Amino acid sequence: MLSQTDAVARPSIIMAETEVERLSTLALQMEQVAPVATDMLLQEIDRAEIRPDAEMPTHVVRMRSTVRFEDDANGVARSVLLVYPKEADIAAGKISVLSLVGAGLIGLSVGQEIEWPDRDGHQRLLRIIKVEPPGRLVF
Repeated sequence: MLSQTDAVARPSIIMAETEVERLSTLALQMEQVAPVATDMLLQEIDRAEIRPDAEMPTHVVRMRSTVRFEDDANGVARSVLLVYPKEADIAAGKISVLSLVGAGLIGLSVGQEIEWPDRDGHQRLLRIIKVEPPGRLVF
């Protein structure tokens, strides 16, 4: 569970209203499969400022955003596309929002950083360098 100290230390985040609804449902459905990542994602949703989709800034990490970030654990910057679990493909640079890294990136803005655990429970700093907003879907 997120302690009061952790909640204060973490940067403010913004999430899109429709994404919050879908992510909350997804996280509850996947609790048995990825309990740590789903718990962390739900904690992030709980503390996020929720905005209507039309009011989302373009520099905020959303679903289907391409994100360039630096991981202080290895000092390497990498670019990934944040996707839903069924679309994830590490080799293609598509990471699931239900991975630990994915749950840590969503809602952050360019220039923000967050201390976030890896699979081994070690804390590392993730820093957002660039965000390319998701493309508009045409139906």
